[in-house]
Amino acid sequence: MAMLVDPPNGMGNQGKHYYSMWQTLFEIDTKYVPIKPIGRGAYGIVCSSINRETNEKVAIKKIHNVFDNRVDALRTLRELKLLRHLRHENVISLKDIMMPVQRRSFKDVYLVYELMDTDLHQIIKSPQGLSNDHCQYFLFQLLRGLKYLHSAEILHRDLKPGNLLVNANCDLKICDFGLARTNSSKGQFMTEYVVTRWYRAPELLLCCDNYGTSIDVWSVGCIFAELLGRKPILPYTPGVPLASMYPHAHPLAIDLLQKMLIFDPTKRVSVTQALEHPYMSPLYDPSANPPAQVPIDLDIDENISSEMIREMMWQEMLHYHPEAATAVNM
Repeated sequence: MAMLVDPPNGMGNQGKHYYSMWQTLFEIDTKYVPIKPIGRGAYGIVCSSINRETNEKVAIKKIHNVFDNRVDALRTLRELKLLRHLRHENVISLKDIMMPVQRRSFKDVYLVYELMDTDLHQIIKSPQGLSNDHCQYFLFQLLRGLKYLHSAEILHRDLKPGNLLVNANCDLKICDFGLARTNSSKGQFMTEYVVTRWYRAPELLLCCDNYGTSIDVWSVGCIFAELLGRKPILPYTPGVPLASMYPHAHPLAIDLLQKMLIFDPTKRVSVTQALEHPYMSPLYDPSANPPAQVPIDLDIDENISSEMIREMMWQEMLHYHPEAATAVNM
């Protein structure tokens, strides 16, 4: 549980209060009341909270010492820039970024997201039964959110069950956009981060620089196979028919899975083609899936200084707190 504690050195900042969770200090805006920690990862600790101004439950993610690692700092900045523009019911919503007290010396970043109950990785690991309807609905939402991203010329590049958040009513939202890039400026994918190989497209395993949206489709295929079989499809024995691997799956599900897992990316189905596949016909309505309004610019100079990254993060925070633009910050 979250424990209210005294501020460090007995000197708190106005508008902030302090909580200890998992031996980590949270300095958060007083309008948020933490409930309990719900997750810990390489990039921070997440706690569930209540916004007492709206009575809405949210998730607060603390990224500690964000500037200690340039790659992590750039990853965080990229996600902030992207999520400010994304508005889709199958993409996680960033509701707030807490303003730090010191503009030029802050070290931690607090992100406020809509609260979800679990992720697809936990569901796959659980003893909970998954019917064809469950698998179909999860796949539909994943493809629907991905179509929106691709319409904005965004490649996610790190799709896996742990990056797909789910609510008790089976609503699914794509999260974790730190590796996302525009289709025209994909950057140094292979050197900056090693994505889980179980979901990585063959063209990336072959170190091909000329890749596109089809890499995300391959990842979706791997995730769908994992839903059907309750374990990763890779590694697997070559030559074994998918219908034999998943004997209880719907024949149309197997057909779509085969089309998403074609090795040649030029022959692999697109997200739109996957949504138009007969397996998706009970759920897909093209008129209810509008594209993004405009492509999103994610270009960031990889060589900028930590001070510039900090300033760019500050500018992102101002979009959520325009009143702070006129405040004096040191």
